[in-house]
Amino acid sequence: MEEPFEREKKRLIRQIGRNRDLRTSSLHWLTDASRYKYSYNFTWLGRPIIQFPQDIVAIQEVLWMVKPDLVIETGIAHGGSLILSASLLELIGGDGKVLGIDREIRAHNRVAIESHPLAKRIHMIEGSSTDPQVCRRVYDFARESARVCLFLDSLHTHAHVLAELEAYAPLVRKGCYIIVFDTIIEQLPEDFFPDRPWARGNNPCTAVREFLSANDRFEIDRELNDKLLITSTPRGYLRCIRDPA
Repeated sequence: MEEPFEREKKRLIRQIGRNRDLRTSSLHWLTDASRYKYSYNFTWLGRPIIQFPQDIVAIQEVLWMVKPDLVIETGIAHGGSLILSASLLELIGGDGKVLGIDREIRAHNRVAIESHPLAKRIHMIEGSSTDPQVCRRVYDFARESARVCLFLDSLHTHAHVLAELEAYAPLVRKGCYIIVFDTIIEQLPEDFFPDRPWARGNNPCTAVREFLSANDRFEIDRELNDKLLITSTPRGYLRCIRDPA
């Protein structure tokens, strides 16, 4: 039986989800802050993480709840997200690993990641996450992992994210998560990314929509989605509800 605290929390989260004015004002704030690259302001244990603080907290909740053997992350950048996942696995205990994939791992970032105190839990693959050879290496690495979480934060085009989902979703089993970052692109102004290959109608959100329309193994974690308000990842927290056939 749930404690009164948990019951009240869930009731208020449902109210947040129904409060259109609050959600609209949150989007306005996020849009204005993003013009200043707000998410670039934060670090995790010394490495830039390029995430909203709310999403950092949400990642912590997911990993602590799931306690995965392996976290696969596409997109490395400065390595802050790898360090975040590794630090949580260190606290959980056991032999959990983080596998990062990026088309280009810049030398100074590689040095900083490999010299970090948590480097023992981190492995990296340089190459496109959708390259068949990279996919085979990932599957080989994940062979002994029963509980896998997948974080997608590389190229944000519809085609690329959908290809990542189709390639790696079979690794994720019941109770684990796929987190598809930057689904917020679909809600930002059309001219927000003039120098990028993604925009409204062509982004992680549209990829998630198509993926879910053809895959009944995953569902959006509505409670997590509703409570965040400020997030780069609306409707991007996907919970696996059924093991692969």
